[in-house]
Amino acid sequence: MNLYLYAKSGHNQDLDRVRRASVVSKILKEFEPILCTCDFRAGMYAKNELGVKEAASVDVITNLPHMMERGDILIYDTDEVSDFTKEHMKEFCSYLYEFGVDIPKDIVDTMFFEQAYTKYEKVLFYGDDDYSKQLAQITTSKLDIPLLMGHYFFLGYEKELKDLFSELIDEESYIDTIKSTKFLLTGSINAALESLASGNHPVFFYRNDKTYSDTLELISKYNIPTIKQETMDDVYKEFLDIIKNYPQTNKINPIDISSIKETISKRFELIKSLEV
Repeated sequence: MNLYLYAKSGHNQDLDRVRRASVVSKILKEFEPILCTCDFRAGMYAKNELGVKEAASVDVITNLPHMMERGDILIYDTDEVSDFTKEHMKEFCSYLYEFGVDIPKDIVDTMFFEQAYTKYEKVLFYGDDDYSKQLAQITTSKLDIPLLMGHYFFLGYEKELKDLFSELIDEESYIDTIKSTKFLLTGSINAALESLASGNHPVFFYRNDKTYSDTLELISKYNIPTIKQETMDDVYKEFLDIIKNYPQTNKINPIDISSIKETISKRFELIKSLEV
């Protein structure tokens, strides 16, 4: 029997799901979980940067049965699943857990709860992806803020961005930058939560090329200030106004999934006893 995690990913999406799944993978590491992503690069990033031990690629969640065996355990984070597919998955798996239902989407790696020194007063993290190069299109003047590059930014895209921001920070510095930035301007809800956990002050802005149906509840829960503007110039101006009198946010705490871990542990113990 194996434990699988599935996180929808791709070059035109962020890594929020992959980061959440990686947190759970670390918590459940004793069961040697396998993280499945739709994109090979996402899996390699999780292994190299997020503490994941095993990763595999699968095109869509409905292809998982070709890899899994009946009775395996699956934890998934995706918007692909229909009610029909979910019922089939429940029948196929011994246990099935869904992010946003069984596991809260505000789960954050415990490393972000360790207080870090402040390196940057403010940083912009647009997101991991910018497939249409929208950031360069909606930024018309140079902004006095460093830009943390996205994992899926095009090779050579920095040439278009270097004259629009005060500094470009390599995406490999993501974790240290999130932890050490006092005011983070971001279009990633996961990055905003990581910033909040680090004791910093995130400001979330709504990207025009994204939908945020699963974000509004988290924004409200933690009282994170938000911005809706058409251009990054206007977003930045409003951001400067917000950080002058930053509002009181609500504290984020580590998420406890010990009950899920205990259930999985008992299942593994049962299977092991039957194999003896």
